[in-house]
Amino acid sequence: MSTVIFSQKKIVEKIEIEVDEINIDASGLDNLIIENSNSGFLEVYLQAESYDSQYVDLTENKSSVDIKFNFEGTETREIIFRKFITKRLQRADAVVKIPVEKKVNIFGENVFVEAKSVKNDLSVYIENGIVKLNKIQSNILLKLYSGNVYASINNSSVDVTSNNGKIKVDTTLYQKKYQKEILDNNNKLNVVSIRANIYLTTK
Repeated sequence: MSTVIFSQKKIVEKIEIEVDEINIDASGLDNLIIENSNSGFLEVYLQAESYDSQYVDLTENKSSVDIKFNFEGTETREIIFRKFITKRLQRADAVVKIPVEKKVNIFGENVFVEAKSVKNDLSVYIENGIVKLNKIQSNILLKLYSGNVYASINNSSVDVTSNNGKIKVDTTLYQKKYQKEILDNNNKLNVVSIRANIYLTTK
């Protein structure tokens, strides 16, 4: 069962799913927000101001649902190339609300990802970006080359590595690696990076 709502520059899709895993391709997005769904449905909200049209591609397989975002028409975006930095102004944002029991995998290149203290097991694989995980309430695996990572790790196990980036826990700096194990809690944050800066709070 699914519902699709179209409005100018905005699409909303709601679908009832039976599978346990959701794959999200964040290509073309500037911002992706992951939240828990209160309705029991998979809900996808897409808004893109720099294109004539856009749509959400939902493909349900035997074991997973694949989500992709597609854009068509005239692009009014500006892309500025520097030696190592690409400024992306596509103005394409998506919010995906997911039932608690589903596992989520996110794939992308340059993208801002925020997980609003989700209770889903989550894996994120991106090249570069800002990742805000808020309070860790599940098992989270994050792999990225560079960017900034923010998370609250109160009562969660942690294993983070950044070879050339900064690792800061509250006010203390660590070189290359930080680990903490909580025996009576199954929640764990695992971050692997080459150049990302990782900022963790325990409050």
